[in-house]
Amino acid sequence: MQKVTIVGAGNVGATAAQRLVEKNLCDVVLLDIVEGLPQGKALDIAHSAHVLGVTSRITGTNDYADTAGSDIVIITSGAARKPGMTRDQLTGINVNIVSQVVAGAAQASPSAVILMVTNPVDAMTWLAIKKSGFEPHRVIGLSGVLDSSRLAYLISRELKVPVTDVTTWVLGEHGQEMVVIPRLNSVRGVPITKMLPDNVIATLVERTVGSGAEVVSFLKTGSAYYAPSAAVIRMAEAVLKDSHEILPCAAYIDGQYGLKDVCLGVPVRLGRQGIEGIIELDLTPAELKRMAKSARAVKQLIKQASAG
Repeated sequence: MQKVTIVGAGNVGATAAQRLVEKNLCDVVLLDIVEGLPQGKALDIAHSAHVLGVTSRITGTNDYADTAGSDIVIITSGAARKPGMTRDQLTGINVNIVSQVVAGAAQASPSAVILMVTNPVDAMTWLAIKKSGFEPHRVIGLSGVLDSSRLAYLISRELKVPVTDVTTWVLGEHGQEMVVIPRLNSVRGVPITKMLPDNVIATLVERTVGSGAEVVSFLKTGSAYYAPSAAVIRMAEAVLKDSHEILPCAAYIDGQYGLKDVCLGVPVRLGRQGIEGIIELDLTPAELKRMAKSARAVKQLIKQASAG
């Protein structure tokens, strides 16, 4: 059976572990620096296997040696946002954490695909590529799958349609400069620009950009984890099943969309080796300018991460 390591046994990591075990796709190792935390959560999840009828095994550990030979490493460790914080403000805090985690994980599992969840995810994905020495196609960030799901939810509520009827593509930075192009989002093939007035669409876009902060404002003591964990496991499933599914993810851009040496949310085809290809959408000059602006915001964070 394939093996997936999840680094960070906090809310996102533990929930991702639970979701993955329940899919019965692989064995799971939950790793954290806090002694007892991953062991306890893993044991609790393991106790549900009989009830759920799954045969996947989960173990908790504080030692990277136990993660050796993983097919995928999902990195969730790092500081979470507090009310009033942006994802970007986590850069300085999370650089050292991600650098250490990536080094340990890459040494233990040199053939793995890394899925980055830690924020600011675009810059942390770039950092993980540099610190791991992996080919860029094997390091992928969680961005558009989550943002697109949030937008789909809002569209479904506005139009009173099943969320499964909605197709959404959110590109660019996973942050304030995310790029939502209304004409690319549809309900059963009909663009939302044909169904909703511009002012309503603008409100939905604004709420999508602020969705993570909205959750943080309610929770007070933590950030979102149910939707992020579901989104990263959707990515992991595409890799484990070698499904060639096209999903919007933070990927290393080297010439696509007129951009270079930056990680940014774009549609990618995912398979066993990670990113099999980046899909270049036919964007207008104005839309390409928005992508460039988003890339500049990420490059500022990359500069901070490089200096850290």
